[in-house]
Amino acid sequence: MTRPVPPTPGKPADSALANTYPLSEFYAHAKLPLPDIEFIPGDAVPEPFRTLLVHNHDMTPTLEAFHQSDIHLEIVSRERRGDFYFREVVLRLHRTEAPVEFGANKLYLGRFPEDAQDLILQEYVPLGRILKDCAVPHRTEAKAFLRVQSDELIGGKFELAQPAVLYGRKAVISDLQGRPLSEIVEILPPAHKGVS
Repeated sequence: MTRPVPPTPGKPADSALANTYPLSEFYAHAKLPLPDIEFIPGDAVPEPFRTLLVHNHDMTPTLEAFHQSDIHLEIVSRERRGDFYFREVVLRLHRTEAPVEFGANKLYLGRFPEDAQDLILQEYVPLGRILKDCAVPHRTEAKAFLRVQSDELIGGKFELAQPAVLYGRKAVISDLQGRPLSEIVEILPPAHKGVS
């Protein structure tokens, strides 16, 4: 398990920047400061978040199994830069529309088969479901685990009445040659919001 180096006060370490990317990119583009983020070892992540985050599996099927519901996307923002597709999303349960993840994702579109690219650009089906349904060979690796103080953006998407401590991870999804397909920061709502 990777134990990321925490940022040095005043000057973030390269690993800290890497472990908040692409979330950091969206915040910079919006001219917003990143929320307070602490890098923690996987065994410091409390339950039920440890079960949901500390593994090398795709998040969509993990969350669908946990909540016993299919999940769809709500797009917060998106940007296409050549072959790269960036998006900020909220994953919501089909049956209740409850938010179960806030994510920031960079996708290497040209490395996906055409049917998967089409589904990605339709912006409804989460990536983990697309990988499974399109049988895309891949590996998922959790690179870092995060303790996040909710801010106005994330708190608003999770419909929080007051700030809360949240847990998340940075993961990289790669093809079988080791080339990245997706870099993603995934943040879960508090246990009383979405996590049943």
